[in-house]
Amino acid sequence: MASLGKRGKFITIEGLDGCGKSTQLEKLATALRQIHIPVITTREPGGTAVGEKIRDVLLNSSTSGLSPQAELALMFAARAQHLKEVILPTLAEGKFVLCDRFTDSSEAYQGGGRKLGSEPVLALHHALCGDLRPDLTILMDSDVAASVARARRRNVAVVGARKKDENRFEKESQAFFERVRNKYLEIAKREPERMVVVNARRTRGVVHRQILEIVKSRFLSRAKTA
Repeated sequence: MASLGKRGKFITIEGLDGCGKSTQLEKLATALRQIHIPVITTREPGGTAVGEKIRDVLLNSSTSGLSPQAELALMFAARAQHLKEVILPTLAEGKFVLCDRFTDSSEAYQGGGRKLGSEPVLALHHALCGDLRPDLTILMDSDVAASVARARRRNVAVVGARKKDENRFEKESQAFFERVRNKYLEIAKREPERMVVVNARRTRGVVHRQILEIVKSRFLSRAKTA
């Protein structure tokens, strides 16, 4: 196994619903495990028993009346528990944590999409998360209409299979998702050393190879990657 130092690496993948984040996260985890890098995968909202219960409230279409402020507060409640139970202990063990969404999602969706602005999101991040930043964030930039349509098709199929309803955000307007995308790009411009924008409109294989090369160049340049 390659020497990674005492602390593990925290890598997040961000983007619109339907852009392929979850697929790319799992492909990256598989590739890292093949070169003997210790990895866990997790997601937000969720990642813990408490977080998954909060996820049910946040994403279920029956909670459409939830206020933007309540939505933001619930996101951070789940995140604080996630940090305590999963992210921080795993990093302390020297492992890689690959997370599907983190605070950038709150800034994009609640700050941008819900028009709350970045300030309350970053204030909560400071108060509840100790300003923890990912070592690397991959922003999968995609076409708004295509991504949302794909997410809607996926969630209709999931509900049809009698799994959980996670359709609440997919019912938002295209203007909402345009604001989300614009806020993501604003964050990337503000923090170019941390957030790398990847064109998610290409094939899965091409996107995966680019993400893997980014991770290798950042963290594994001395590791044996054959």
